[in-house]
Amino acid sequence: MRPTPTGTRRTPRLRAALLALLIAGAGTSLSGAPAQAAPRMDTSQFKGVNWADPRDNFADDPVVLSGLSLSDSYAQTYTKSSRVISAFRANLGANTVRLPINPYTVNGTYWKSYRAVIDAASAKGFKVILSYWEGTGPRKDGFIDDQATYWPMWNTVVKAYKSDRNVYFEPMNEPHGYTDTEWADLAAKWLDTYASVPRGRVFVSGAGYNDHVTTVCADPRLKGTYLSLHHYGFWKEYATYDQWVADLKVRIGDCANRTVADEFGAHMTTGFDYNKPAPDNNFVNYMQAVTDTFRELKMGSVYWPGLRTGDTYSLQTLTGDPSRPWLATTNQSGADRLAWAWGRGKAVRP
Repeated sequence: MRPTPTGTRRTPRLRAALLALLIAGAGTSLSGAPAQAAPRMDTSQFKGVNWADPRDNFADDPVVLSGLSLSDSYAQTYTKSSRVISAFRANLGANTVRLPINPYTVNGTYWKSYRAVIDAASAKGFKVILSYWEGTGPRKDGFIDDQATYWPMWNTVVKAYKSDRNVYFEPMNEPHGYTDTEWADLAAKWLDTYASVPRGRVFVSGAGYNDHVTTVCADPRLKGTYLSLHHYGFWKEYATYDQWVADLKVRIGDCANRTVADEFGAHMTTGFDYNKPAPDNNFVNYMQAVTDTFRELKMGSVYWPGLRTGDTYSLQTLTGDPSRPWLATTNQSGADRLAWAWGRGKAVRP
């Protein structure tokens, strides 16, 4: 989750140096044969949740998802992950999970164990969206932290999973340090570098905090990719249901047929009832508006977070033996709104 987008933000990093690195530092290309023709876009197939590190995925070391341990072996991670993924399906009807990666996770020794999360999800038929997260502290600025480790990270990930049709690639989460044009240039560079990856398995983040997809949608170099949008109720102190619908739709423009909301969420552990109208409650207005809109536009959506320890937005919580975890739903009305967005369930009624 991120602060309210307030337009393009600048950081102390020198853009000239950055752009020079973008031109020169792509690392080893895995382009190979031309990419397959992109399939027809069907974003409604993505019915998912984020599984997150308790630190919000921003880390200067390996990301360790809630319920897992850095010391877990591949087998231990696979067992735990299989159960968490099964619980996402049983409790919520999910078929997609979005996971963080960073160079510390992929380029180091933890990658062998972390792959078990991806493998377990794919083995259960889940779609897996792998997204790069930047670091924390001064590195949490909306830029790629280090070009010299970023491209080798993706070389490893693409090599490992380009043949797995369940795995999707998101070059960067919330690239708010870049202008819209700079971000589109970088996304196009990623596509050129990994041209063997079908474009229908790539999620190009919306510009800024993933908060609008209109500019990346209009760029012909990014044709055939999915677009990822983030949208949150805390971006406004208060808005009506209709204002939230309008706010969401202007960020999507005419690009709903390519867009997946791969982060959206609201408080789930504070007792809000999202199944009843509550016009004075900003988060109830928001949650009802966005799930209605996703359903109306036949858009896929990936809730933030399905599981994150210590997050009031978390729709699931860990239960049982930590070595064989299961999940419990923290707010059934929130799960109901998610089901509605995904084409099931019942509409909100007074």
